[in-house]
Amino acid sequence: MDTFIAVIIIFGVLVAVHEWGHLYVAKKAGILCREFAIGFGPKIFSTKRNETVYTVRLLPLGGFVRMAGEDPEEVQIKPGYEIGLVFNHEDKVSQIIVNNKSKHPEAKVVSVERIDLENRLMVEAYPDDEDGIETYQVDEKCDVIVDEKPEQIAPLDRQFRSKSPLKKAMAIFAGPFMNFILAFIVFVLVGVVNGVPQDNAEFGELNEDSPAKEAGLEQGDEITSIAGESVDNWQEMTAVIQEHPNEEINVEVIRDGNQFSAAVETYSRYDEFAEQEIGMIGVQAPTDHSVLEALQYGTMQVIEVSRVIFDTLSLIITGDFSLDFVSGPVGIYNYTGEAASLGIFFLIQFAAMISVNLGIVNLLPLPALDGGRLLFIGYEAVRGKPVDPQKEGMIHFFGFALLFLLMLVVTWNDINNFFL
Repeated sequence: MDTFIAVIIIFGVLVAVHEWGHLYVAKKAGILCREFAIGFGPKIFSTKRNETVYTVRLLPLGGFVRMAGEDPEEVQIKPGYEIGLVFNHEDKVSQIIVNNKSKHPEAKVVSVERIDLENRLMVEAYPDDEDGIETYQVDEKCDVIVDEKPEQIAPLDRQFRSKSPLKKAMAIFAGPFMNFILAFIVFVLVGVVNGVPQDNAEFGELNEDSPAKEAGLEQGDEITSIAGESVDNWQEMTAVIQEHPNEEINVEVIRDGNQFSAAVETYSRYDEFAEQEIGMIGVQAPTDHSVLEALQYGTMQVIEVSRVIFDTLSLIITGDFSLDFVSGPVGIYNYTGEAASLGIFFLIQFAAMISVNLGIVNLLPLPALDGGRLLFIGYEAVRGKPVDPQKEGMIHFFGFALLFLLMLVVTWNDINNFFL
């Protein structure tokens, strides 16, 4: 599989699952979600379903769900503004035309005296063709149209900021949580399809034309000793074999209750981690394809990957951290290519590990990340009222700028490591 295509697919799926978590829980909480976006920058695809616009954007570096009330509303209609009103069959305002009113001859043009699109949902205005002030009721799904682009209004009870700290926290936490769920499901499926490696001293599948097969050994043979050394599990067995590259070794096995021995000629492979030749006989570890074993495997894999990530992050506290421990877009691109070259199962498991990484990193208590937003929500719960939205927005903005700077530094380090 082409590396670029693999990267786009993997990150597209991971981001989509993450943002879907936000979207699903936010909608369940009654929050109006204006946009569900994969990527940043200019739109290359857009479609609207129900109340949400689903977009794919040019830069595949993340995504977002734009919830009403997270940021101040962009369009603010003030007294004195001339606007056009379009009514629905219930005689409520279904569209508010802010400009280009000549393109909407069906709209009733009025001069605004008072307008409330959050609580009372009303417009008090002076019609152009009538004397005296009139009051118009606004539909809760009314669109405000600016430059021919409609955007649905958000009554206060549909806004993020109106929800309880618990509902806010659930909507924010749902994104990273879905990354953990996705990783778990992937590991379980790999366990069911590919089998879960077992640590018992038994031969799994034998490779074609392997030394083990040529010596008469078979899948399911129980190994008791190799090269005169007793073995009790798969790790001990492979450790002994690796110590004897390009040698003839004696293998004692039990098959159907009968014990016999076979002479096996090992071959060698260079181990980059051990930096030496190691012995091989062409056998795979025994595997279990049961669902129960796969469920246990999925759980343990998520825990183990999380442990490695936390161990790496702890190096920041001890002062032993290095930029070589993290990867930016260039590093991930290269690692994805390496995983793809090893086969689809390696690539899928690599994607699951990236998903766990994405979930953990997003939960770090840093501005602009989900963890930083959860920190503000926790502060709101303790304090009893939220932080000023403008102050919080500025903190997240600077946090995003610093994260972007860090990504540039890490990317430059990746370039030095891989290409220079």
